[in-house]
This record gives sequence, C-alpha cells and structure tokens, in this order.
Amino acid sequence: MSIELIGLDNIPLVEPNDDVCQIIKDAIEKQGCLLKHGDIILIAETLISKAEGNVIKLGDIIPSEESIIIAKQSKKDSKLVEAIINESREVVAVGPDFIITETKQGFVCANSGIDESNVDEGLATPMPEDADRSAKQIREFLENEFDEEVAVLITDTQGRAFRNGAVGVAIGCSGINPLWKRAGEKDLYGRELQTSEVATGDELAAAASLVMGQADEGLPVVIIRGFDNFDKLRDTKTGINPLLRPKEFDVFRN
Repeated sequence: MSIELIGLDNIPLVEPNDDVCQIIKDAIEKQGCLLKHGDIILIAETLISKAEGNVIKLGDIIPSEESIIIAKQSKKDSKLVEAIINESREVVAVGPDFIITETKQGFVCANSGIDESNVDEGLATPMPEDADRSAKQIREFLENEFDEEVAVLITDTQGRAFRNGAVGVAIGCSGINPLWKRAGEKDLYGRELQTSEVATGDELAAAASLVMGQADEGLPVVIIRGFDNFDKLRDTKTGINPLLRPKEFDVFRN
C-alpha cells in the first residue's frame, strides 16, 4: 500500500464570500490532477473561515472582567482572551501561555482554536461554525463536477497535553467515517481485536499537514490519493462526531 500527497499550488488568498468550491475545482484543473475515485481532499480550516466571513476584528473587542483576569493568568492579550471565551462552551484550564477550552463545536483545544496566522494584522479566525456542513458542501460539489466519489476533511493543527509540537487533526468530515472501528478483526497471530479504534481522520489530517506546513508554504489544500480503505470507510452521513470523546468519559475532567 502506498499513498500520494498532492498539494494544490494554485490556491489564492481568499476573501469573505469567495467561492471555495470553485477555487478548489479551478486549482485542481490548472494543476492537471483531476480527481479520482477515493481521493480525499483536505482543507485548512483558516481558508474555510475566511471565505465564510468568520473573521474576528480584535481591535473592536471590549474585554470583560473575566477576560482581564484570565489574560493576567495566561499572559495573553485581554481582547484575544475575550474572543477565546466567546468561542467556547467552557474554560477547562488556564496557565502561563495557555488557555484550554471546549469550543462551541465540542473540541477541547488551546485558545478555542482561534488562529492569528495567515490573516491580516489585527484579525483572527475562529474555527468554522460548522465544518461538517462546509465539508459536505464541498464534497457534493466536487463529486458532481468530477463524477467521482471522494471525501473532504477540514483540518486544524492542535497541540497535545503530553507531547511537544502541534499536529494536524480533522475538525470536519464528509464522505468517510473518521473513526475506523476494527474490533472483531484478527491480528497477525490470529487473535481477535477487542476494542481497537483508529482515528483515521486525524491520521489523514496529520499526513496532509506535512505538505500544508505552518508558515508561508501557501498550500492550504492537499489531495491524498491511494488510500486503500476508502471504500471500507465510505460514509456520506457521518461527520466528525465519532472522534469526539463525550465529557462523561473524559478522565481528566471528571
């Protein structure tokens, strides 16, 4: 088994109300890599948020008393902290240089997923309001245009509690199930797997992140080609939710 990662190098800097579907289609055609059955298109969440007009003007924010207190604890700007709180359901933990929250979408991550990179000075992009919906719209458009079954993942980069460095993760999904439940399959010695689950969506996102980069690479869209288990995981109804651990099973918040 081998896979190919193709970064689309014809994606312009997007503005609010830009047609992301058409932009991606045009980039695919210009690069001459027409979509094939089983292709997985991975898109950086900043591109989606900017095109959907989901941008925060930090200068317009008036910090609350709570955000001023948390800003002192975290050593972050109080206006940014107010934006972080506004995009969250719950502030989980605060410390020097970090604020961990549960976002409106249900992700537990730093800074509510708000990103100040790859946007103009004084602006920040929160996570897309509904990344599953965005992924579904793009997938259906591309499938119609190229007459092939594909999947779309919206990706973000997030840190991890017990390891250094950020990795790519999936925050929106359409076309495949992002969680591969392998219980009942056999291992190399014939033993039946009992509880094995693979975060396939995150593994694909991490692979694509190597091509997307974190700085000035300018490759917010990556095609993964040759993923052999596409048909096994094909699912047009399930979004990202299978990857989210319910709070009642979160051993660090209970």
